[in-house]
Amino acid sequence: MTILSSRLLGMTVAAAALALFAVGAEAQEKKADVKAAKKPAVCNSLKDQTACDARSDCSWVAESKDAKGKIKRKAYCRAKPAPKKK
Repeated sequence: MTILSSRLLGMTVAAAALALFAVGAEAQEKKADVKAAKKPAVCNSLKDQTACDARSDCSWVAESKDAKGKIKRKAYCRAKPAPKKK
């Protein structure tokens, strides 16, 4: 009788351990799904004018030069201001 009960106890412990591993793996999969649904890049991180112009929430600012033709400020992409609520 003791051999049967020890085997039953061992099988129960093994089943519980497998269930814990399965729950842990499922939690990691959910985290991976959340990371996969990323937000689009922030406008100021875009360095290409075509990529900036392709987005409706960004605008391209041209470079500015002084009278001698030296670049004072490089061109960049920035976010359009949010519309004001009335």
